[in-house]
Amino acid sequence: MTALTLSTAAAAGLKADALVVGVAKGDKGPVVAPGADAVEKAFGGKLATVLETLGASGGEGEVTKLPAPEGVKAPLVLAVGLGAVPEKGESFDTETLRFAAGVAARALSGTKKAAFALPAEGADEVGAIGEGVLLGAYSFDAYKENGSAPKASAKKNGKGPLAEAVILGTKPRDKAAKAAVERATAVAEELNRARDLINTPPNDLNPEAFAAVATAAGKEHGIKVQVLDEKALTKGGYGGILGVGAGSDSPPRLVKLSYTHAKAKKHLAFVGKGITYDSGGISLKPAGHNETMKCDMSGAAAVFAAVVVAARLGLEVNVTGWLALAENMPSGSATRPGDVLRMYSGKTVEVLNTDAEGRLVLADAIAKASEEKPDAIVDVATLTGAMMVALGSRTFGIMANDDAFRTSLYEIAEASGEPAWPMPLPEHLLKGMDSPTADIANMGERMGGGLVAGLFLREFVGEGITWAHVDLAGPAFNEGSPFGYTPKGGTGTGVRTLVALAERTAAGDLG
Repeated sequence: MTALTLSTAAAAGLKADALVVGVAKGDKGPVVAPGADAVEKAFGGKLATVLETLGASGGEGEVTKLPAPEGVKAPLVLAVGLGAVPEKGESFDTETLRFAAGVAARALSGTKKAAFALPAEGADEVGAIGEGVLLGAYSFDAYKENGSAPKASAKKNGKGPLAEAVILGTKPRDKAAKAAVERATAVAEELNRARDLINTPPNDLNPEAFAAVATAAGKEHGIKVQVLDEKALTKGGYGGILGVGAGSDSPPRLVKLSYTHAKAKKHLAFVGKGITYDSGGISLKPAGHNETMKCDMSGAAAVFAAVVVAARLGLEVNVTGWLALAENMPSGSATRPGDVLRMYSGKTVEVLNTDAEGRLVLADAIAKASEEKPDAIVDVATLTGAMMVALGSRTFGIMANDDAFRTSLYEIAEASGEPAWPMPLPEHLLKGMDSPTADIANMGERMGGGLVAGLFLREFVGEGITWAHVDLAGPAFNEGSPFGYTPKGGTGTGVRTLVALAERTAAGDLG
């Protein structure tokens, strides 16, 4: 991954292959952002004019490359758009800087060293720029000719990613800035590992392989890992996970990752949907809907990454991750529409649609997680197409059994740069899941399907436990072009929200 360092060197005097500066969109044309004063001076005070002549406006994500003038040691200046000039007395927000740094890092693939002279007024801004650089430089080329499966290679379209990034304007020994860089590195490395998992083809990432990755990471970072195989799941009565995995030659797994801290006063449980491939089962998905279904384990990938980050940062909170892993395939042994499953909690579920499988594996894991009486459970899943219809491809929905917790999680997500929206759990939709033969059906009314799924999951939460459900079906996998620090393919959405929740909990900010 790109090496990240800090420096107080003058932007114009630092030896690098490229120098990144910010440019904002003003009322009368582009405006050079703070941090680029020395570069502006080298251009004779006319950098904004030159950029405007080249067609730059300062719009968000815009990239303009130009040769550096005398007095600037880097041969190339890259101006990246920051969007509108902030109101008087205000600064560029962290997400703007994160987005811009990601755009610049991606534009500089193949470059050995780049200096970032963006507006870094404090540790928060430094951390955001660092995250943006490390996430924007990501690529997954493991299965291309020059790759080395199953690990992502260093090549990107024939070029290696940006090798080194120097954030200017802050002393390397500044404790707050140094901590911000360390945090950004931990978050980005694990988020990028989540992206690797999401992008790995399902013939190489089945439940057993995912469990092996988690086990290896646990040994590396001091996390206790327990893996329940098909025999243990059968003995334990995990009917939901077993039912979903029944049609596959790759048996299911339930993985528990336990990070504990001696000074922890709170315990969080994160539960991730880990369908390593979703064909829909007997209720087979229509043509055109199968090609990206390797991403249906994005929730488990996010949970896995978040637990590892908590361990790497040494957060004073206990975090347990539950990865509900299965492959949903049609075969002679697969669960059929009309079958009834006895779940881990003891409830019975009539399966009306085998493509509504995520809620089945999550229900078992949520019920199991509830036994430990954590202070809060958050499940994360690419659960419903209905949520994509409601919120689009870049925003995830949040439901909860506690309005205050739902609001807090929404605010945390937004502050982390992950667009989210609070969603209701209308009680009247419960009736649609009435079953004549079981306690509940796995399907209800078509309208409001994302909310129906949330209501189903709520039925398996232990009494008195605060719970939230995150449906990231839209933003988990980007089928379009890269933007900001978000690549094409697996995005790692959810990791930063879960990490920030753990940090807030450790700090005692969530009550």
